[in-house]
Amino acid sequence: MQNIDWDKLGFKYMDTRCHIRYTWRAGVWGKGELYESPEMGIHIAAGCLHYGQAAFEGLKAFRCRDGSVRIFRPQDNIGRMAMTARRICMPEVPEALYLEALDRVIQANEDYIPPYGTGGSLYIRPLLIGSGLQIGIAPSPEYTFLIMVIPVGAYYKGGLKPVRAVVYDEYDRAAPQGVGHVKVAGNYAASLYAHEKAKREGFEVELYLDAKEHRYVEEFATSNFVGITKQGVYVTPASHSILPSITNLTLMQLARDMGMEVEARPVLFDEIENMAEVGACGTAVVVTPVHEIVRGERVITTGPSDGCGPVLQKLYDRVRAIQYGEAPDAHGWCHLVPGQWAH
Repeated sequence: MQNIDWDKLGFKYMDTRCHIRYTWRAGVWGKGELYESPEMGIHIAAGCLHYGQAAFEGLKAFRCRDGSVRIFRPQDNIGRMAMTARRICMPEVPEALYLEALDRVIQANEDYIPPYGTGGSLYIRPLLIGSGLQIGIAPSPEYTFLIMVIPVGAYYKGGLKPVRAVVYDEYDRAAPQGVGHVKVAGNYAASLYAHEKAKREGFEVELYLDAKEHRYVEEFATSNFVGITKQGVYVTPASHSILPSITNLTLMQLARDMGMEVEARPVLFDEIENMAEVGACGTAVVVTPVHEIVRGERVITTGPSDGCGPVLQKLYDRVRAIQYGEAPDAHGWCHLVPGQWAH
């Protein structure tokens, strides 16, 4: 094992002890094996390379205050990958197999889980790809499901840092009846050009509007859009083209628990001017406050420029407390990984 400085972990790839890999052939999933090498052989005719049959997920495991290791909302990630698999004609990974794979790979990499109190976690990346030989346009005859794990640090050290976002009307993230609602690799490939353009122009993230009219907010490049109105209502866009963020579902429930009104509905871009706080929510950071949104000559300012707004900060703190076992898991979101640490 590497000598890891837990306080200096970022959010980037690091080799760990092993990953776990299963193969689907003739309608049956194999038993799965742990592989120490981070590399895998793949045929040049594999369907994922030619026709884009590739889906992935992102979730985290946490070393909790009582020493246990818990995965946050894995069943929701399992369900979302199943939805993605159905949409692009891949076999679903059964929930029992998926949970077994998570437990096995985390147990095998236990000493890569950042200790409680460091702000770190074990990032989990499940991947499902068409690995069989396929030259004609058709589903692959074979699939590979694997899970790799990576220790990561707190995304923002010293508090949530607000970012600037940009709207490019000349680019769309997903077609109205396309695959924007599922987590396929191609969605992210389609956003790379605009993302690199945004970085060159000094923006951390892009905000996409609906592809049909460019009037309604959809989502940020890699995260759902969350707005807190000046009346204290939690608002998030509803659209077939938006990926249902598990983090967003979490925040919506916690907002209801706090007595807030929650609205998932079409959100006009013009409504942003009347929002007290705006955030991008996702697995990596939970919430990233967005204090400025630029669309051409129009600049919209929301929330403080030097920190997070009070409502999003409170929601962020509540999520983190549940993830680290510092607050009761009232909704049964956490999966306890079996092991000697569990007590």
